[in-house]
Amino acid sequence: MTIVKKGTFGALLVAAALCAGPLLKEAAAGPVIEFGDEGEGMLKIDYKGQFQFISRDTGSGPTNTDRTSTANFRRNRLAFIGVWGDMLGLYVQTDFVEDLNVGNLSVGDNFGSHFTVLDAQLRFKFNDMFQARVGKFKASLTREGLEDCFEPLTLDRSLFLKEPFVPSTRDRGLAVWGNLLDKKMQYKFDVLEGRPASNVAPASTFRYGSRLHYSFLDPESGYGYKGTYRGNKEVLTIGAAYQFEPDLVYANAAAKTNAKDYQSWTADLFFEYPLEDVGTVTMSAAYMDVDMGDAFRGVDPEPQAIGQFGERNGYYVKAGYMLPNLPLQIFGRFEGWSFANLSGIVDQDLGWLGAGVNYYVRGQNLKLTLELQNVDLEKEDLVNHDFQTVVAQLQVLF
Repeated sequence: MTIVKKGTFGALLVAAALCAGPLLKEAAAGPVIEFGDEGEGMLKIDYKGQFQFISRDTGSGPTNTDRTSTANFRRNRLAFIGVWGDMLGLYVQTDFVEDLNVGNLSVGDNFGSHFTVLDAQLRFKFNDMFQARVGKFKASLTREGLEDCFEPLTLDRSLFLKEPFVPSTRDRGLAVWGNLLDKKMQYKFDVLEGRPASNVAPASTFRYGSRLHYSFLDPESGYGYKGTYRGNKEVLTIGAAYQFEPDLVYANAAAKTNAKDYQSWTADLFFEYPLEDVGTVTMSAAYMDVDMGDAFRGVDPEPQAIGQFGERNGYYVKAGYMLPNLPLQIFGRFEGWSFANLSGIVDQDLGWLGAGVNYYVRGQNLKLTLELQNVDLEKEDLVNHDFQTVVAQLQVLF
């Protein structure tokens, strides 16, 4: 396919990494500042970046059908991690992205630039069974939303898992969580802002969520997860979660009538197992259902009740294989989604297929990824049609 030929710059990046790898040493951690009379306080500063070259076979030219090519940061972050004694922690993370004009399903010139404070949270650890976070943090709903976006299996998380009215995977509120049964079982409960308070919303209420997982092999005992442990753990974890917010959207926005509740549930599975002299096998899958009471069928539904993050259901499956004696990981991913209304098309079905490789130069601290993506829409028109994308990414952590 043409897209592969024009995406050879990504393959060249991977090849260069294969040659340069032996010359590079393991990256050092970010600077640490100690404070307090007895050094009980510490503050660590990290930089995290993912720079991408993107080429899509549509979106530009006089008829918007010519190839679109761009380069930009997918993530460009500065993080501050602090602790005071054994109980209190602090995490603040910012992100800046400019002119990101290739979107998930479209190309345009109106996505613009943004600077945001992604995380701002106090962390309390009373013991391993009872911990808390207050501020802005990742909601507990989806496993992939909780996976470290700098330690994924595939290039990135699913494009279609985000909760409504939440700008990223983060929300503001309180979460309590902990580990039980020798860290095999983990629970999470959160009370979140959900839809921001406004005079156009049906109501001003909180969003409530809960999550439970059980690990049959090595425990996953942190607040978040990883998309791959690169053969350092033997993991088999199943999880499920539920989220609810009453009176989220109007089915008739103009008249401000026919308010609908929001609820979402998901179930997921993650498996990774290293085999000596064979390599590491990774498999993961999840299903998600987002329900807004059929608000999309209303006379004048709110925009958030339809579209990419409106009412929908779908799943992903992904798999990876990491070579035993070479830091090269091959991966593939498939997603199938049904949208109540996507870009003006009712009951639109979408298939997303991706495949690629990760090459680890300094573990996750310096990594190159090449991924080919294909989006297949069941119903096409002049605006909505299938497309293919190739992405080459360099990840750096300091």
